[in-house]
Amino acid sequence: MSISTVIKSIQDIMRKDVGVDGDAQRIGQLVWMLFLKIYDDREQEWELFDDNYKSPIPTAMRWRNWAANPEGITGDELKNFIDATLFPGLQNLEIAGDKRAAVIRSVFEDAYNYMKSGQLIRQVINKIQEGIDFNKSQQRHAFGDMYEQILKDLQSAGNSGEFYTPRAVTEFMVDRVDPKLEDSVMDPACGTGGFLTCTIEHKRKRYVQSPTDEKVLQQTIHGVEKKPLPHLLATTNMILHGIETPDQIRHDNTLNRPYRDWGPKERVDVIVANPPFGGTEEDGIENNFPAEFRTRETADLFMALFIRLLKDGGRAAVVLPDGFLFGEGMKTRLKERLLNDCNLHTIVRLPNGVFNPYTGIKTNLLFFTKGQPTENIWYYEHPYPEGYKSYSKTKPMRFDEFATEIDWWGNEADGFAKRVENEQAWKVSLSDIQARNYNLDIKNPHVGEQISHDPDELLAQYADQQNDIQKLRDQLKGILAAALTGEKGGETAK
Repeated sequence: MSISTVIKSIQDIMRKDVGVDGDAQRIGQLVWMLFLKIYDDREQEWELFDDNYKSPIPTAMRWRNWAANPEGITGDELKNFIDATLFPGLQNLEIAGDKRAAVIRSVFEDAYNYMKSGQLIRQVINKIQEGIDFNKSQQRHAFGDMYEQILKDLQSAGNSGEFYTPRAVTEFMVDRVDPKLEDSVMDPACGTGGFLTCTIEHKRKRYVQSPTDEKVLQQTIHGVEKKPLPHLLATTNMILHGIETPDQIRHDNTLNRPYRDWGPKERVDVIVANPPFGGTEEDGIENNFPAEFRTRETADLFMALFIRLLKDGGRAAVVLPDGFLFGEGMKTRLKERLLNDCNLHTIVRLPNGVFNPYTGIKTNLLFFTKGQPTENIWYYEHPYPEGYKSYSKTKPMRFDEFATEIDWWGNEADGFAKRVENEQAWKVSLSDIQARNYNLDIKNPHVGEQISHDPDELLAQYADQQNDIQKLRDQLKGILAAALTGEKGGETAK
């Protein structure tokens, strides 16, 4: 039975349980179980290589001792064990300097057993036990792919600006910033860990040549995630990708810490991130930032922080919406700081639909290096592949589409001397940007006004126009109603 079939059958069992409501709870339930199974499989590996290995998990709570036997405890006995022994035990693990114990405790701090039926829990556990053996390399690879699908499923309803970043985009961004073996890499809003796993794969493929190199790699990956479920997913993702003790994936809100408290010792070589945009933070969090950067827009606060967190010479690749490019007020001040402190050398403009079906928001990839001011910004408009009008679940973006950008890219060391303007690429000077009051939303000058004769596109444009007209009508009605109400109120007062 394939791993995807196993996962599907598990979700079908969970649907029968009255305690589990919706995809997010199903995935939350599945992932804490998978975490313990994967951890137990890894422990079997560690025990083979280290006779003195001691598990941070108390004996009775190890997967092999309560879950692995298909004829083991079930019904109310299993439900009571999970609720009264397993969860309290893991949430209150003695840490005493044991990094592994700290990771497990942080993973279970906010985890929850939603299932009410001990019989159904046993069915799920047996499916996991018989269907997934993480120590078989073929299964490990297949499970990695399946895990990607679980992450996509979780975020298919994306809210508050939180969307799964397509694998093709994370790979391209990491490929272009090219983190070297010893480069410290951080994603301060790491979600489920997609950028960090891409970084691990990139370093292993290019720079890891010995066990010593692997140890260096393990220490260079850093992430912070404030929400419990993505944090659990990210930690599991790290273990899946061979990070033995992912204690650098902190369960915290990066923005909670005052901006000025991030000192030189905490600066990093590389930042790769897709900060949540469109969302707002809790009241008062903007007061952690200098007055000129105060805002409730999460992505802008993260951008201000990215600039501070980079070392001199540090590189960043960041996903941002169009609103950042053309925004005014605080956004203008932030862009001015970005262009003064960093060389914003490239903006890749992505087409609509890259994040479909999660959001239609138009996005951009910003690449910058700290320590030198910007003189010119190169723009590259990423086209749809031939025959595509948009992306979808069945036709997602692919990494090989970025081959043209990679061929064109050149080398930052010589100021990208080999870059040339073409139908997709153009260069804008700092003086032109300043004359535009730091509006970075610059359209491709090589593309004239394109008139479409496609009936579907014309009908879609017409529908959009009708919606806009209706919104204006509703606004006018509201203004008139408010004015009339005010007049009546005034007459009554007389």
